[in-house]
Amino acid sequence: MIDVKATLKESEERMEMAAMFLEEQLSRVRAGRANVAILDGVRVNSYGSMVPLNQVANVSTPDPRTIAIRPWDKKMIKDIEKAIMDSDVGITPENNGEIVRLGIPQPTEERRKDLAKQCNKMGEKAKVEVRNVRGDIKDKLKKAIKDGLSEDNEKDAEAELQKIHDRYIKKIDDLLAAKNKEIMTV
Repeated sequence: MIDVKATLKESEERMEMAAMFLEEQLSRVRAGRANVAILDGVRVNSYGSMVPLNQVANVSTPDPRTIAIRPWDKKMIKDIEKAIMDSDVGITPENNGEIVRLGIPQPTEERRKDLAKQCNKMGEKAKVEVRNVRGDIKDKLKKAIKDGLSEDNEKDAEAELQKIHDRYIKKIDDLLAAKNKEIMTV
């Protein structure tokens, strides 16, 4: 027979994963402010192997429009610049021999709207995933009735599942609202 608590716990974990994935994706969207998360996907060729940028340099934001990358080995500057140019960051790096700087441009109104649309699409994908989890668990609960789960327990579990679903949909909406506010703030 199905363990209702474990099933609900599983659904909550899967919904949490969808929300966490969205949060990670949104952190990579460049909203006109310096955010080191936009460099998370950058890999640098370091002595023959590709490693994340933050393993060969100190990455910081000295002001809201600049990201400073200070390599631990000065010979790495060219490799770091090449890695940033080859990535999808979309910003041309400048160096002064010691530090690589990325100047974050102020996005135009049109670009801001595009970014907001992009974020909303990501949010919708996360919501679809949460709804799919709810559907999967509902199906499991319906099948469990055939295996001996009482209808009252099934109804209670379904109500609890709906509460979990609503909580994660609200969390996703809140993440999107915060990101849209960040994007639209000039």
